[in-house]
Amino acid sequence: MSTSTKARPVHEIRIGRIKAAIWGNETDNGIRHNVTVSRIYKEKDVWKDSGSFGRDDLPLVVKVIDRAHDWIFDEAAGNNSDSKD
Repeated sequence: MSTSTKARPVHEIRIGRIKAAIWGNETDNGIRHNVTVSRIYKEKDVWKDSGSFGRDDLPLVVKVIDRAHDWIFDEAAGNNSDSKD
């Protein structure tokens, strides 16, 4: 019997419908973080996401990326709290 578990981000930051997921990757030099950014939307009753952004989404993209950058630096410094944005 095989069970597949979906990897989960170590942290998520969301403003409106724009979301940054921060992923932790274990390396020989310690944890390295990568970030994926997406726009979430609802089609009928199903939530979906897209990597495509409209003009009005871009200011929020900048903000979630900036917050993700801050979170990664705080995490590396050991100053991050366990709360989610």
